[in-house]
This record gives sequence, C-alpha cells and structure tokens, in this order.
Amino acid sequence: MEQGKIILVTGGARSGKSTFAENLLKDKDDVLYIATSVVTDEEMQDRVAKHKERRNPKWDTLEGYKNLADKIQNFDNKYMLLDCVTVMTTNTLFDKEQGLLSIGLDNDFDFISMEDVDKITALLKEEFKRLIEKSRELNRTLVLVTNEVGWSLVPEYKLGRIFRDTAGFINQYIGSLSDEVYLICCGQPLKIK
Repeated sequence: MEQGKIILVTGGARSGKSTFAENLLKDKDDVLYIATSVVTDEEMQDRVAKHKERRNPKWDTLEGYKNLADKIQNFDNKYMLLDCVTVMTTNTLFDKEQGLLSIGLDNDFDFISMEDVDKITALLKEEFKRLIEKSRELNRTLVLVTNEVGWSLVPEYKLGRIFRDTAGFINQYIGSLSDEVYLICCGQPLKIK
C-alpha cells in the first residue's frame, strides 16, 4: 500500500466496513487504531470488545475524537485507521464543551438553530481537515470508516435529521479530500474513487 494515502470506507450498518478497512492493513504491524467511541452502555462495550478481538494485537490504540491532528504526532506509526467518523460526529454533536449541549438547550433539540448546526458542522470539517493535512504532512496512510446514513427514511425528529444531514455533509467533505473511496454492501467492496 502506497504511503500517505487517504482512504474512506463507507456503507450501511453491519455492512462489513470495519472488517474491510482492517483487512486493508492486515499485513501491517505498524498501525495506529484511532477509536472514536465513548463507551456508555453494555451494547457499546460489546462492540468495542469485538473490534479489539478482531484486530492485530501489535497495533497501537489512540482513544479520542478531538484534536486528533495534535495527538497523532505522539505516535510514529506509518498507517492509521480511524473507526469511526459517524461515532466521532455523534460525540462532537453531544460534546458538552463544543457541541449542542454547550449552547444551553438542556436536551430540547427542537429549538436548535441551523446556525448552531452549521457551527458544529464547520468544527467537524476543520477537525478532519487538520487530521488529513497532518497525515499527509507526516506521510502516513489514513483509513477512515464511516456510515452511509442518508439512504433510509427521513427521520421523524429534528435531532435525527440534524444528525443525518451533518453525517452526510462530513462524508461528502472527507470523500472530496480522499484518494480512494470504497462503498461496502453485503460485505463486498465497490471502489467508487
């Protein structure tokens, strides 16, 4: 695999995205796995455990979803796998310092202004821009896993629509900055860029 590439892997829930992304790097020991999830319940704990079991035990792990461009400098791995963009988007949306909960809505998301949503989308774009630029500067290959959430019903609630739209905008943005993009369906990859 060529050094310094940015590769985006997308697809629906349980489509095989993470497995495909991990298999891109299966022969590499020099990988930094960037885990963006925050364990809040047993279901997420189970998902994290399954991901850990599946991946190469020689890989390093960085847990977090903020300031990643700064944090990856503390590692010298040639390859990085971020799983997942969508979870990172969710964590940022609900971040108490910079997300929707920082603007004093007290969980009443029907009153979110589009201006506030645009600010958070811009924050996420900047986070990914910095991460991708730093990856290129350090000549590291970065594989990003994300969910395609826009192929379903329009969510009934405003917060669901905000999440869907924000995730879609972020996927478009990362896709435009990526060297390769793969769509995974039924565990099968389709290279679309």
